[in-house]
Amino acid sequence: MKVAVTGGTGFVGQRVVEKLEKRGDEIILFTRSPEKAMKVFPKNNFSHVTAVAYTPKESGEWQNAVSGCDGVVNLAGESLSEGRWTENRKREIIASREVGTQKLVEAIDKAESKPSVLVNASAIGYYGTSETATFDESSPPGNDFLAEVCKRWEGAAEKVKNTGVRLAILRFGIVLGNGGAIAKLIPPFKLYAGGPIGSGKQWFSWVHREDVVNLILHSLDNPDMAGVYNATAPHPVRMQQFCDTLGRVMNRPSWLPVPGFVIETLLGDGAVVVLEGQEVLPKATQKSGFEFQYSHVKDAITSIVKS
Repeated sequence: MKVAVTGGTGFVGQRVVEKLEKRGDEIILFTRSPEKAMKVFPKNNFSHVTAVAYTPKESGEWQNAVSGCDGVVNLAGESLSEGRWTENRKREIIASREVGTQKLVEAIDKAESKPSVLVNASAIGYYGTSETATFDESSPPGNDFLAEVCKRWEGAAEKVKNTGVRLAILRFGIVLGNGGAIAKLIPPFKLYAGGPIGSGKQWFSWVHREDVVNLILHSLDNPDMAGVYNATAPHPVRMQQFCDTLGRVMNRPSWLPVPGFVIETLLGDGAVVVLEGQEVLPKATQKSGFEFQYSHVKDAITSIVKS
């Protein structure tokens, strides 16, 4: 299989490329810096990777590389967790997803030999936040900023169906792995200063990175995967339970809560990602036949901390 990937040097994307390489697929890596990308994926270990310079928010010659691909995986987008959400940053967060996806769909539409599938990332921010509601793939969107980002992101991807290409949208939960969200929580626990963020009552809909990556490959390979699928483990937890479990696995106490105002000072509006939450279930994902390797948070944390 020949697969084009955007966001391939990111936390999830790197593992996607690694697994595609391992199974012998040809990978076209769309990146703004091919030189940096090839340092991440050196030729002696990644002989099937070709880096193509692209401008995610502009049309260009890079779009020609989509022709002949069997599938496209779109993971690109500005980070939500780095820096305050100023108005300029909000615009950049939206444009990096909406316009970037539009240009990718444009490339698919122009391709003489079209891919059969676009696997497009989204996020559970689509549903808005709640301490009491439970969401699945059939739930309506929320009305906050993150919900707007996801609606516009998914709306841009939906246009690919006009080209006859199958579309699978994966709404990511908080991705756990060696890096990402959990990497920021481990150091305080090592110093015996760990604890829940905010009230601890907010839902934490998580997913192990290996399961996200396996779901992406499942979506590429399975022609029945069309529509929206939640990339979240079947057993979400409250923040308090997550941090208590992390403390037990690390043999450390979980006793020092991080007040919400501290996170708000650091992240501004971005604090909603960790201070508020939603209970999200992967009903359509499980119905598709996908099996999670890590369904329970203790197993996921143990695999990460002990690795």
